[in-house]
Amino acid sequence: MSKISDEQDHKIIEILRADSRRAFVEIGKEIGLSESAIRRRIKNLMDKGVIDRFTIQVKSEDKTSAITLLSINSSSDISFVTSRLLQLKGVRIVYEITGQYDIAAIISAESIIDINNCIDEIRKISGVSDSNTVIILNTLRQT
Repeated sequence: MSKISDEQDHKIIEILRADSRRAFVEIGKEIGLSESAIRRRIKNLMDKGVIDRFTIQVKSEDKTSAITLLSINSSSDISFVTSRLLQLKGVRIVYEITGQYDIAAIISAESIIDINNCIDEIRKISGVSDSNTVIILNTLRQT
């Protein structure tokens, strides 16, 4: 069963994804609800765990980014590996995925040297059996 109640909750989430600083009054005007209704819906979405947290995204134009794909030994605990990854400087996002690899980690750092140091640390994590890293050349976003 979905934790999102209805289409209005979906709209609220999409608005917040685009700009988490939008005022509740503005969101309400956009989708036809009162400010108090928006406030209540967002609180409910947070209580249900649909919205985990609000954050900011700093422009990373001067940073180097990479995607590292990892294979994990079948005898290893994937949650151990993901928790260790999230402790490393430079690892921004960790996805558990399907397919040839088990994990995709997004790394962001000041230089290729820093990316390489992070990859070296990733390879040392117990349970990581293989890795494949690609450097991100350009980022395009849907507007």
